Amino acid sequence: MSSEGLSASPPPPQAVVGKQYGVTHPISLAGPTAFDIERTSELEKFLVEAGLYESKEEAAKREEVLHRIGQIVKDWVKQLTQLRGYTDQMVEDANALIFTFGSYRLGVHGPGDEIDTLCVGPSYVNREEDFFFVLHNILAEMEEVTELQVVPDAHVPVMKFKFDGISIDLLYASVSLLVVPENLDISEVSLLHNIDEPTVRSLNGCRDVDQILKLVPNVEHFCTTLRCLRFWAKRRGVYSNVTGFLGGVNWALLIARVCQLYPNAVPSVLVSRFFRVYTQWRWPNPVMLCAIEEDELGFGVWDPRKNPRDRTHHMPIITPAYPYMNSSYNVSKSTLRVMMEQFQHGNKICEEIEPDKARWCALFEPYLFFESYKNYLQVDIVAVDADDLRAWKGWVESRLRQLTLMIERDNLEMLQWHPYPHEYVDTTKQCAHSAFFMGFQRKKGEKLNGHRFDIQGTVDEFKQSIVDMYIFGKPGMEFYVSHVRRRRLPSYVFPDGYKRPRRSRVLAQQHDHEVSATSSGERHLKRKNDLGGGSPEKRLSIIPHKAGSASTKTLDKCVSMEVVESNSGELEPGDASNSSVITNVTSITSIFEKFDIYSQIV
Repeated sequence: MSSEGLSASPPPPQAVVGKQYGVTHPISLAGPTAFDIERTSELEKFLVEAGLYESKEEAAKREEVLHRIGQIVKDWVKQLTQLRGYTDQMVEDANALIFTFGSYRLGVHGPGDEIDTLCVGPSYVNREEDFFFVLHNILAEMEEVTELQVVPDAHVPVMKFKFDGISIDLLYASVSLLVVPENLDISEVSLLHNIDEPTVRSLNGCRDVDQILKLVPNVEHFCTTLRCLRFWAKRRGVYSNVTGFLGGVNWALLIARVCQLYPNAVPSVLVSRFFRVYTQWRWPNPVMLCAIEEDELGFGVWDPRKNPRDRTHHMPIITPAYPYMNSSYNVSKSTLRVMMEQFQHGNKICEEIEPDKARWCALFEPYLFFESYKNYLQVDIVAVDADDLRAWKGWVESRLRQLTLMIERDNLEMLQWHPYPHEYVDTTKQCAHSAFFMGFQRKKGEKLNGHRFDIQGTVDEFKQSIVDMYIFGKPGMEFYVSHVRRRRLPSYVFPDGYKRPRRSRVLAQQHDHEVSATSSGERHLKRKNDLGGGSPEKRLSIIPHKAGSASTKTLDKCVSMEVVESNSGELEPGDASNSSVITNVTSITSIFEKFDIYSQIV
């Protein structure tokens, strides 16, 4: 999408009167005021100046790449059809189609964003051998294709690569048709007959996006609001499904629901109402764009009244296409807390923007993660080269959410954890390197009374599980987990150089209004040895080897991560030799009930 013409607001749409969007009546049918339209114009101008729109040249290149991939998969299916001895007519009719979904399908992608794509093929072309082996080999031989990676065991199996520099995520769905017609309607429920659940999940990426676009009152206003809040979420460090926050479809669903509740509002108002609604939302009540219905196909749908696992979900955001699923099952108590803090922060800024006391740029101030805690866990991932690191990092990163859950479990939620989704790289290392960080602190108001936190035991358990479950390990693939104090953070997390800031107004607000910020009275968490910038022998390393084998390298001078509250109330290192791991699991067990959750929102 080009950025031309976006600085001027579109004319107000015809007001929606008397129509209900979604599962409840709207909160307000009010249309935009002159002030709202002016604020929307300023917001759109800000988004353009922030570089969130791709150029005409990049848009044309994306279309050309999609056309090329579409032709490649058609030729691939014809080749397989011929090799399997089908008739000449079948070979001629053999077909595969490429559909897009995600941010590209919604028209809210930015420069350099990947394109989410789905290949739909006939029943006799399967995912395991034909897609992940035959098509993979075809792509691997092409000069335009780089960084080719298969992830067959993902929740939604995917092949990732760059085609002529454009990042592609390619899914595959084999449907119960001998010939895939060019005019295939992917929204038809009949396509779900006789297919497995991974194929259903692959198809539903496209089906959900189509339903979202049908269920919002004004697509243009929805897309502008979504583009804005995607940018906000990335700036505030809460845009990442794999880390336990929210990904693209989650944000789209949350924003679509706000559009239904304020059907005549323009983007500037929708952004403000987004924060107002979700600071007051009573989780775990679900966000739904339409009613959940059963179907004779028999696929399970999200229903905590019947499914015990669904009762443990902390922030249910339900997809609008059958079979209805919770798209945000990755959210934990820790990440929900962080997001609620960020919603409160955004709501406060918007309350100042509406009376013209603040500008839009204030909303998009980056979150100062490395100024918000005194203690961090640092996860370093290394491999021999970039190709090995890409696969190894993807696996470790996908499991980091489990570390948060395990620490919550073993420490009775007395510590607050904040995983940060941004990746950092130490360019001074000779090997390929990537690092992730988690901030942590004692839960505010929690009386510890000498309680011991055996973080080390939990980390050891997590690290061993990473190795035991990874079957593609190679020599040189390693990862380290270490506790580092803020003052010993590595310099590469401060690309512009570290300067301890003066207490500016923005920083003061952030510290005062976000629970995760470190107050001046927060007690220090101490340990015997700080590892930031330390030598490798003071860290614990797990080295996975060839497929099917793994070993644990525990060095003599490992660091105890156990902490205990002293008589003065200060957190100090504990005696690891007397540590014990608490294994009881706690979770939300409240049964789903239908509340009037909008009665307090105006």
